[in-house]
Amino acid sequence: MFEQTFKNVDDILHKDAGCASELDYVEQTSWILFLKYLDDLEKDRATAAELTGKDYTPIIDKPFRWGTWAMPKTKDGKPDHHKALNGDDLTDFVNGKLFPYLKKFKTSASGADTIEYKIGEIFSELKNRLQSGYNLREVINLIDQLRFRTHAEKHEMSHLYEDKIKNMGNAGRNGGEYYTPRPLITTVVKVVAPRIGDKIYDGAAGSAGFLCEAFEYLKKSKNLTTKENEILQKRTFYGKEKKSLAYIIGIMNMILHGVEAPNIIHTNTLAENLADIQEKDRFDVVLANPPFGGKERAEVQQNFPIKSSETAYLFLQHFIKILKAGGKAGVVIKNTFLSNTDNASIAIRKQLLESCNLHTVLDLPGGTFTGAGVKTVVLFFEKGKPTQKVWYYQLNLERNLGKTNPLNEADLADFIKLQKTKADSPNSWTVNVKDIDQTTFDLSVKNTNRKEEAALRQPQQILEEMKNLDEESAEILNSILELI
Repeated sequence: MFEQTFKNVDDILHKDAGCASELDYVEQTSWILFLKYLDDLEKDRATAAELTGKDYTPIIDKPFRWGTWAMPKTKDGKPDHHKALNGDDLTDFVNGKLFPYLKKFKTSASGADTIEYKIGEIFSELKNRLQSGYNLREVINLIDQLRFRTHAEKHEMSHLYEDKIKNMGNAGRNGGEYYTPRPLITTVVKVVAPRIGDKIYDGAAGSAGFLCEAFEYLKKSKNLTTKENEILQKRTFYGKEKKSLAYIIGIMNMILHGVEAPNIIHTNTLAENLADIQEKDRFDVVLANPPFGGKERAEVQQNFPIKSSETAYLFLQHFIKILKAGGKAGVVIKNTFLSNTDNASIAIRKQLLESCNLHTVLDLPGGTFTGAGVKTVVLFFEKGKPTQKVWYYQLNLERNLGKTNPLNEADLADFIKLQKTKADSPNSWTVNVKDIDQTTFDLSVKNTNRKEEAALRQPQQILEEMKNLDEESAEILNSILELI
């Protein structure tokens, strides 16, 4: 039922002049879903209070509650079509009264870690894009059928929402920034292996996939006490996200996974001067996939000791600095970082090797990130001790990855198994840091264990690679044009 409802909602949004792409569909579905979720949360809280003989004061004032404006009911519980707003009356209320009311929560909330603050922040960042009040009414009617009351309902909803984010990621250049393949995220979390009590951070949170997966991992790690549940809810997951849409999707994604008031801040992580990071600001675990191919202005670069216009290189410096001594990280980055000969790349590699133990490099095949046109690696490191040996694993698959044939968890099972002992295999080997060039610190992936000659590429593979390179060039050009 849930899946069909989402499809029907997308069909309505597709007809509306205010919604132009899959990105708009996710954004508009998100704010309406969020208000329905809030209504169910209020009902649960009221029931819990009643069972303990306490009074409950609702978060939302009566005129702005779901049951008043969105879905008023008759005494027998059926939708009251006479009271339900429609057409221009509905859009006038939503745009002129509802959104301004909800925005005010940001200033009146008791703290940033409350659901009230998140309400205010979300509705300060977006607007209703549906131009037709009749289309909006149809969407509300459909979403009213969804329930967020039981664990099973929330679990199903979170999976469907993940699918929407995935579709958005496949929809175009900007959407792809928000989506890291779930099997890869699951694998990174398993290798880093966070523990209850760790403070886990993603400074390029996007749709919060890493934080959601870490939450699922820790939830299943043991039978949690009430105190441990509270630690997971309030003092474990932290994120920052620059873009408004990604920020909203990230919060919604975490809420649907079960984190009631996510600690995600809408800010540009790279605007923070590295010298200002104190011990109290540091984290036990970093899990992240910073944007590919982004370019930063000179004033942003001034916040970093090693200057680079490459967004990912600035993020990597930020992650090293913000980790506690003994802290662990899993960071996705373009594979060119390992071998680029520019001064910044060499200096950051040197810093990484000297200040952290870069114990594992996972080399991913092309096509892992659908439409991104780049090859990537995952860097696994621990802060506090210099690197002596790096264990490499090259993921060699017998098929080409793509939209219809994505990466799956079975592809990564051998990596997870061998990584525990860092054993040699046809796909894995160890490099002693003493043996690498001490002037360039080149960490290129060079698998000497695969003796067979490389097969000639098929014409289709060559064309696909040319297409990916063209897309990457266009992406870099667009990034430059945005800076002009």
